[in-house]
Amino acid sequence: MTSELFSPLSLRSGQVLNNRIAKAAMEENMAGDGQLPDEVLFGLYRRWAAGGTGLLITGNVMVHAEALTGPAGVVLDEAAPLEPFVEWARAGKAGGGAIWMQINHPGRQIGSDMPGVVWGPSAVAVDLGRHSGRFGRPVAMTPEQIQATVTRYAVTARRAEQAGFDGVEIHAAHGYLLSQFLSPLVNKRTDQWGGSLENRARMLLDVVRAVRAAVSPAFAVAVKLNSADFQRGGFDADDARQVIEMLAPLGVDLVELSGGSYESPAMAGRAADARTQAREAYFLDLAKDLVRTSPLPLMLTGGITRRATAEKVLDSGVAITGMGTALAVTPDLPDRWRQGREADAQLRPVTWSDKALASAAGMAQVRHQLRRLARGSRTTPGTHPALALISEQRRQRRALRRYRAWLATSQGAA
Repeated sequence: MTSELFSPLSLRSGQVLNNRIAKAAMEENMAGDGQLPDEVLFGLYRRWAAGGTGLLITGNVMVHAEALTGPAGVVLDEAAPLEPFVEWARAGKAGGGAIWMQINHPGRQIGSDMPGVVWGPSAVAVDLGRHSGRFGRPVAMTPEQIQATVTRYAVTARRAEQAGFDGVEIHAAHGYLLSQFLSPLVNKRTDQWGGSLENRARMLLDVVRAVRAAVSPAFAVAVKLNSADFQRGGFDADDARQVIEMLAPLGVDLVELSGGSYESPAMAGRAADARTQAREAYFLDLAKDLVRTSPLPLMLTGGITRRATAEKVLDSGVAITGMGTALAVTPDLPDRWRQGREADAQLRPVTWSDKALASAAGMAQVRHQLRRLARGSRTTPGTHPALALISEQRRQRRALRRYRAWLATSQGAA
C-alpha cells in the first residue's frame, strides 16, 4: 500500500502538493550582494528539489530592509530587483514540487551590532541572561509603524507571486515580530494591539488579510505559529487553538506548528517543558491536542528524522510533516523513504549546557551543511559544533560589513 506520506494534499487555494513531506524553513542567512538570492541559494534549492519533497519553504525573507534577523538575510521589498527571485523560484520547482517563501520581520530579535531599527510591541528586551547584550534594545512601535509593516508583508507576498513562487508562509513563531505581539510577556500595550488575545492577534490577522488581498486566490497563504512558547505566563496551546480559529475564515491554507523562541529555544529540541523531551517530533503532543479542534490543515515541524516518526505524525491527523535539519544532512531523504531506506547519518548533537550558545552552534552546524549542499558537495554531519560556530561568526562579520555598506547606499538613494 502507498503510504499516506506519498499521497497528494489539496489545499483551499486549489493548490495540490505532490506529497505530505515539506522542507521546513531554516534560516539560511546566505544572501549574496544587495541582500539578494544568488547561485549559492539556487544551487541549494536545486539539491532539495531533486530530493523528492512535495513542498519547499524558504528560510526567512525579510519584508523590511532595515530589520534583518542576520546580516546575510534576503530582502524582498518594493525596491528589490525581481529576477534573482524568479531564478530562486525556478530552482525550487525544478523537481516538480511547490516552493513557498517564508516572509518575516524580526521585531526585537535583531543583533545589537546591526544597523537599522529594533522594534517591538513594547520596549521589552530579549532576556538571554548573560547573553542579553547580543540583541538590540527595542522601542515600542507606533500605530503608523504597525500599519506600514502590515503593508510591507503584503508587498513582499505580491512580489513573491510575481516571481513565480507558489505561496508564502507568514512567520508568527519563534519570537519574531508577529509572535512578539501574540505573547503577553512581550506585548505590554494598552491600546488596540495589547491586552486580550483578540487584540494581541490583531497585527497577525491584519497581515493575513492584507497578504490574501494582495495575491491571487490560487496562491497559497500559510502561517507559522508557536504551539506554545514554553515560558511561564507566555503564549500557550490554548492561545494557539484560538488563533487558529481566528485564521480559519481569512483564506489561510495551512498552519505550521512549531514552538519556542531565542529565550526558550524549543525549536532546537531544548525546551524545559517535559512534553518536548522526546527526541523526535518535539511538538507532537501539543499538535495532537490542537488537531482535534483545528478547522485548518496543520503541518508539524521539529525533530523528525525517520519515516516511522513522520508516519506517526500523519496518523495523529496532521496533514504535512515538516523537516529542517534532517534535510540539511540528507537532502534526498523523501526519495530514500520511498525506497525503504533511511538517512546514513545525523547531525552531531550539541550537548553544551549554555542554551543560547548551544542554539547558535546548532544553527551554525546546519548552515555548514547547507553551504556544502549548495556547492554540490557531500554533507559532513560529524563537523564539530565549535568549528562550525567559529567559521559562521567569521562569515557573519564579513556579511555585516557588506550589509552596512548596502543599507547606507540604499538609504542614501532613497
